[in-house]
Amino acid sequence: MRIRKTLGTAFTVGLISVLATGCLSEPGGSGSGGGGDDDDTVEIMYGFTDSSSGLFQAEINKFAEAQGINVKFSPTPDFNTVITTRISGNNKPDIAIFPQPGIMADFARSGDLTDLGTVVDPASVSAMVPGIVDAGKVDGKQFAVPMSLNIKSIVFYPKQEFTAAGYQVPDTLDGLIALTDQIKATGTTPWCFGIEAGPGTGWPATDWIENLMLIQNGPEVYQQWVNHEIPFNAPQVVAAADTMNQLLLTDGNVNGGRASIASNNFATAANPMFDTPPGCFMYRQGNFVARSGGFPDNVLADIDNRLGVFPMPGETAADKPVLGGGDLAGVFNNTEDSKKIMDYMASTDFGADWAKQEGFLSPRTDFDPANYPNELTRELAKFAYESTAFVFDGSDQMPGEVGSGSFWAQMVAWISGSEDAKTALDNIEASWPAS
Repeated sequence: MRIRKTLGTAFTVGLISVLATGCLSEPGGSGSGGGGDDDDTVEIMYGFTDSSSGLFQAEINKFAEAQGINVKFSPTPDFNTVITTRISGNNKPDIAIFPQPGIMADFARSGDLTDLGTVVDPASVSAMVPGIVDAGKVDGKQFAVPMSLNIKSIVFYPKQEFTAAGYQVPDTLDGLIALTDQIKATGTTPWCFGIEAGPGTGWPATDWIENLMLIQNGPEVYQQWVNHEIPFNAPQVVAAADTMNQLLLTDGNVNGGRASIASNNFATAANPMFDTPPGCFMYRQGNFVARSGGFPDNVLADIDNRLGVFPMPGETAADKPVLGGGDLAGVFNNTEDSKKIMDYMASTDFGADWAKQEGFLSPRTDFDPANYPNELTRELAKFAYESTAFVFDGSDQMPGEVGSGSFWAQMVAWISGSEDAKTALDNIEASWPAS
């Protein structure tokens, strides 16, 4: 889901306009100049540019000011392009926060990034969700550590109406299929679904395939598929597409019908859940939609009473796999002040104020849950902390030609009905770049 990662933990109703019009500096920052060359200043470059940027800066500044460290912030909505240009021009920031592990790994292998083994306290790293820590490793060495995480495999539902209808939260994938059929039998469409996201249209469908690949095959096979060690159109992927078809694309299963999915914006696709009576009872998406610009304001104002959540269930009740992502912090210039800031970002203190606002989930399993603003957010964090397997968004790890190219486009073609699933998967496999 590359458009999501380009924005880091950010999400607003103006998602696409941010990409189009965002600038390199914000209040507190000073543009794209070579801050990394100033020994008295730590430059931090990152890709989220909405309200999360200000909250992040406040978290860093309260520490930096106490330590007497000057910080220069360089946010850019076109992170991958700008960071690549700057590194090739020997104009490195001191710290970069990567929305995708792929480009981070490229810089690690080129020798530009610092091995964090002697930079960040190992005890801090060991307290983090293992799967997202692994996303920062390259050839067995830790080149980036998670600064925040997000969770993709969440099913949202209208809490009061769901309970009044007598529905039970499923604890297995078969149970989720049975619940889908139970809701449909009442004459209500079980699911809301939308994959429109401007130039990123299609990524919500890739998250569905990735989630089902993880659930049905486990993290090892999932990662083999992401790394193209098994073909994109392998039988396991075909089976995941079949399950997605069964849950979502069967007639009567999605509000508005299959023909509406490609034009229905992902941010507001779930809103019929809150109609009277509900237009659907379930919406699978990331934690970042439960914010202003996503769910209706009146729901957000009473979120613990109005909104219920459960994780996409595993094959058995004991399986608790989670698809997610996060922002990975790495060091280009290993100064003493850079090390202090990195240690702070890896600590339980980081994010305490940000979490009280909105949109921040700590990667540390020992983060104080009292910092989260409501019970729903605490529950979301618990999904990650108690997961039996946490894996990073697959499309964000794939080559760009696939992850944000053919995968997105072919999902749109399949869901729109212009291609069948087999053709779509075969086309994605054929698009994979030669080694």
